[in-house]
Amino acid sequence: MKLILQIFLGAALGFLLITWWALESGGVAVIETRADDGSLRSTHVWFVEPDGELWVEAGTPENGWYLDVLRDPALSFSADRRSGRYLAERVSGDRIDGADEAHARVRSLLREKYGFRDFWISLIFETSNSIAMRLIPVEGRDQSQSTAADPASADPP
Repeated sequence: MKLILQIFLGAALGFLLITWWALESGGVAVIETRADDGSLRSTHVWFVEPDGELWVEAGTPENGWYLDVLRDPALSFSADRRSGRYLAERVSGDRIDGADEAHARVRSLLREKYGFRDFWISLIFETSNSIAMRLIPVEGRDQSQSTAADPASADPP
């Protein structure tokens, strides 16, 4: 019985470590939104940059940060090479075989960028209802590939 418990605990710990690695090991941004109670919500997200644009994915329509941007699309984004203030915009496209074209595009881009990590997470989390979001730079702020920006100093939304 003790051996079975050790095997189970080892497998559970391995599962948790692989999942943490998959979610947080690199290519992760932090977005800050305002929750409905006015508090600041910080969320780690994966992102892609097709054609110089900045896209993120809301895993489900119930994600707290997604509900926040439905009320107020202003948010702060910070990643290794890019930070600033943005407006979030839901991206939609033509329906293809029942799926939204933008959803299919962001899923494909994330799969390409994150590889095995995306595969692992897709085994755990349902992504068929995820929502593609484009982040549009707020005018007057340099949103370029700046390395001088300090994410901690980014203005909250």
